[in-house]
Amino acid sequence: MRREWTPEDLIASWTLVEHDWRLVGNKAGATRLGFALLLKFFELEGRFPRHLGELPRQAVEYVAQQVKVEATEVNAYDWAGRSIKYHRVQIREAYGFRECSGEDEARLATWLAEEVCLSELGEERQREALLARCRAERLEPPGPSRVDRVLSAGRAEAEERFCAQTVGRLSPEAIERLEELVGGGRTDVAGGRGLLAELKADPGPLGLETLLTEIAKLGRVRSIGLPPGLFAGVSEKLVTAWRARAAAQYPSHFQAMAPPVRLTLLAAGDRRRAAGWGAP
Repeated sequence: MRREWTPEDLIASWTLVEHDWRLVGNKAGATRLGFALLLKFFELEGRFPRHLGELPRQAVEYVAQQVKVEATEVNAYDWAGRSIKYHRVQIREAYGFRECSGEDEARLATWLAEEVCLSELGEERQREALLARCRAERLEPPGPSRVDRVLSAGRAEAEERFCAQTVGRLSPEAIERLEELVGGGRTDVAGGRGLLAELKADPGPLGLETLLTEIAKLGRVRSIGLPPGLFAGVSEKLVTAWRARAAAQYPSHFQAMAPPVRLTLLAAGDRRRAAGWGAP
């Protein structure tokens, strides 16, 4: 909720209309003012204010003038008692909303995974999408900590789906060669240390031998055999983020990961190298 309102915006958004007056009814004093503010806030935001501080001062004063109650009376409104619970029920029913259940939260997390998290990577954009979805479904969104849990669950499910899709597109031979990249302290099929460790190593002074060594590394990367359409239909922002994530890892980090995550990171990083772009 924004803090500053022009007179024109106050009139457009915070004016009580006929339907509102029927709900306000014969309430009096702090109850009358508090209810009216809850009503208009919910109409604008699709949720209730969590505390008095969320209400813009200008809106409090403007609504107080309409209901003919002193603006200071808002401090006497009970923000945690039985009255506000009943007021919330009244307002939800008036707008056709309901509270968000545990089943709703699980369903919203899946929706985030399928429709949002694979294309919108920023947490704030994901949060905005979730709140807009709640409003579209006429759900009062859960509290901040529960919203955070839904977002976290959505991101985790999205990652799981992305990894499963990526691994499902890899041949058994490509999977074996990707696993050889990290070595795990073992020598790879060419008899050397893990290729990933070699790729991250300092190539040394520039010279013919160094150039030939780097060309040989590129050839070994390309021999992994990643399919051309490995990331087809996937947001470029997502693939770029996974490439950056892969670049920050070392062999020991990869070895500690679950296989689907490890293979997806390795594939994202090595798709870059195989294209001749150099080490990330």
